[in-house]
Amino acid sequence: MQRFLSRLFRHLMKSWNWVLLILLTILIKWASWYPEWVEINYTYGLYPMISKTQRLLLGWIPFSAGDLFYGFLVLVLLFRAVQLVRVLLRRQFNRKYLRNGLQQLIFFFLFVYVFFNLLWGLNYNRSGISAQLQLKVEAYTRQDVDTLTSLLYERLNEYATTVTPARRDSFRRKKELFQETTAAYRRVAAHYPFLAYKFKSIKPSVFSYAGNYLGFQGYYNPFSGEAQVNTTIPSFLQPFVTSHEVAHQLGYARENEANFVGFLACRYSESPVLLYSMYYDMFNYAIRELYQSDTARAGTLLRGLHPQVKKDREEYRRFYLRHRNPVESVVMWGYGHYLKANNQPAGKETYDEVVAWLIAYYKKFGAAAI
Repeated sequence: MQRFLSRLFRHLMKSWNWVLLILLTILIKWASWYPEWVEINYTYGLYPMISKTQRLLLGWIPFSAGDLFYGFLVLVLLFRAVQLVRVLLRRQFNRKYLRNGLQQLIFFFLFVYVFFNLLWGLNYNRSGISAQLQLKVEAYTRQDVDTLTSLLYERLNEYATTVTPARRDSFRRKKELFQETTAAYRRVAAHYPFLAYKFKSIKPSVFSYAGNYLGFQGYYNPFSGEAQVNTTIPSFLQPFVTSHEVAHQLGYARENEANFVGFLACRYSESPVLLYSMYYDMFNYAIRELYQSDTARAGTLLRGLHPQVKKDREEYRRFYLRHRNPVESVVMWGYGHYLKANNQPAGKETYDEVVAWLIAYYKKFGAAAI
């Protein structure tokens, strides 16, 4: 293992590789300043070829190849950490070792940065769906939030009555959940062709149980092109999480956009379970926003929720409290800074910004569009 890793690093760290990585880093940084250029040349140029190839190669595998890759990477990092400890204990640490170590570390981070952006990350800097739908996402009033929350409240209560226990249980079977999500994107693509989704690659995450303690419900792996879903969270959350991660696969990297695209896909679904899951999530984003400006109104809506919705909210509250731990807050702090570094200055609050997108959408297309 040690010889293999040493040879690999020596081979990669040839001078021309350094030059290539530095040039690509500069090019990526330059491109990130021009969203329209990224949209035309990367999002609708290079990225679809990369993404479809990844899904064709790995989509048929029943388990998450990306999770195995991350697991291997963690083992490699642990191995290198053990090596460093052994060197320190043997007092073999010197300037040459420090110089080589820093070179390898810098090369590793440059390598990851370049491939992350080439495989997917440049999508953080695209024009996005607001340009595609010509939406005016702008500042909104308390009345706007009240109107949106009321619409979502009505839809949520409506679908709470149609989602029978049998229908809810059917989506515990992941094959059916993933197939329905794919069907939802097929239907929304009839209205918005740029949301066409081919070559499904949606996987239950190997790290689902760990994810409960780290605070993630799903994630997109840019190195394998797989949409990863935490299949141990409450079942009524999983349909929208799946739709959100597929939105990432389609190149909507920013979290507010992925939430909005997930909303659109579920909105055109014929599955009451997908619709309920989506409205449950969207209502929670909106009610939090309304609560900040009109506590009394928010309280009235919460008290009027269908008993099944109240039951689900309580189930999620207990689930969250059962898994809350100090490590999660550290991970979420790091994740927030990751989002800020990738063109999302609001950090974790970027998810909540879907409220502004929904308001812009109903203002343009009418309340019936929600």
